[in-house]
Amino acid sequence: MDLGFLIVALLMCVNGVRGSIHEYRNEGFIPRSNDSNAFFFHGGSEGLYASKLLHSSSISQDTGTNNNPSLKGKSFIRFETVTFVRTEESASKQNEMQQNTGLVEAIILEVKDRKRIGGSYLNSNLICCNPRLADAGSCKLGEVIIQKNKDNPEWPKRIKTFFAGNKKETKVDTPDVEINSTGMYYLYFMFCDPNLKGTLIKGRTVWRNPDGYLPGKMAPLMTFYGFMSLAYLVLGLLWFLRFVQFWRDITQLHYHITAVIALGMCEMAVWYFEYVNFNSTGRRPMGITLWAVTFSSVKKTLSRLLLLVVSMGYGVVKPTLGGLTSRVLLLGAVYFFATEALELVEHLGNINDFSGKTKIFLVLPVAFLDSCFILWIFSSLSRTLEKLQVRRNTAKLELYRKFTNSLAVSVLLSIAWIGFELYFNATDPLSELWQIAWIIPAFWILLAYFLLVVICILWAPSRNPTRYAYLEETGDDFDEEGISLTSGAMVSGDVAGKLERKGLSAGLGEDLEEDKRE
Repeated sequence: MDLGFLIVALLMCVNGVRGSIHEYRNEGFIPRSNDSNAFFFHGGSEGLYASKLLHSSSISQDTGTNNNPSLKGKSFIRFETVTFVRTEESASKQNEMQQNTGLVEAIILEVKDRKRIGGSYLNSNLICCNPRLADAGSCKLGEVIIQKNKDNPEWPKRIKTFFAGNKKETKVDTPDVEINSTGMYYLYFMFCDPNLKGTLIKGRTVWRNPDGYLPGKMAPLMTFYGFMSLAYLVLGLLWFLRFVQFWRDITQLHYHITAVIALGMCEMAVWYFEYVNFNSTGRRPMGITLWAVTFSSVKKTLSRLLLLVVSMGYGVVKPTLGGLTSRVLLLGAVYFFATEALELVEHLGNINDFSGKTKIFLVLPVAFLDSCFILWIFSSLSRTLEKLQVRRNTAKLELYRKFTNSLAVSVLLSIAWIGFELYFNATDPLSELWQIAWIIPAFWILLAYFLLVVICILWAPSRNPTRYAYLEETGDDFDEEGISLTSGAMVSGDVAGKLERKGLSAGLGEDLEEDKRE
């Protein structure tokens, strides 16, 4: 099921991997529930920083590169081939000689000005101006009601587009809208003419920040991914030096840790270059994004599997996982496909295409599997600590106590952060705090890095690998989770020896009895 959904999600995204370029593919307008004459279409929303060069005379129409000098320092919203198509029935009712036969408005507003749209300031729930309000001089009949900002009379921005005669199509013909104030901006297309019911929209809009096409909410993550790439590189170099220094004492667990470090390094580097490319072109390239998503999913899966096998005492209190190997691999495979599906749909699409219902549908399986990992890790840790206490192995017990404490701290931090994230999303439904939203995904990346550093410190290669490596110990209880062939051979040898000694004793007893008879 997960594999099928992954393929479907990928095919859905192949048609266009876009970022700050919002595409409209013959999509319809939605009627407003509180105003029967109002119809709207959400054209996009993004956090935009103010232009660094204000009041520029013109902006080049080049959308494919960030190297154009006329774009440097400019923040704008551009309408490219945005076309409205009304129904044949609606067009046939119009006089071909009439100049304006239908009005569609594009409304651009900052989220803080949302109450300026509609008649709320006139004690009315209407969106469109009716004859009564028009006669009172409050608005123009047939237009969206907008209360202008006294400090900035040009905002919210209204762009009018009229149908001419009995033509079916009309195109938005307006210069780019330059952004001179930092904020979260929303774009709506609206009309108040019931005769335009059934009208469709097609085309695209391009949103650009002063330093590139990367949306304002994502821009800080580019710097963060660059920083984390260096952090993983430093960790990788230190681990490599230690690895080479004590290469004779390397265990299988060290190879697993090395793989996770390498994947983390690749993941952060690929995400950084993906964001750089996105910032330069305004598009998310399918190839780079797919690699970044896959690296991220593989690394998350292997990190959780590493925590699990370490908690089980692999390489420390047991040489193999035995019968649990297949179950561990199955959980890892399911988690990989669930995470890959979530990451693909989240990153391969328009910025505001990820609806709440879709997100819940994809997040719930990942959250459930994460819960399974946490329960299994802590139950395994509990059994491992019990075995070490019974065997009175002080060095290994201290090692696992430190690991358990670190893991407990990370779980507590995770629970606290999940609570903060829920509060953040609940209190900011319109993304007014978009400038600090990047810290939410950044925290999880830092937490994963912290746990990896802890494991690297505790299980670092050394001259005395026996402090954490598995050793055959006299009196060890047999582990129901996995018994090695070596242990099995030793048990068989012990049992055979006991039977042999018992046979010799019995034989000696029989000889003595015969001597007495004689």
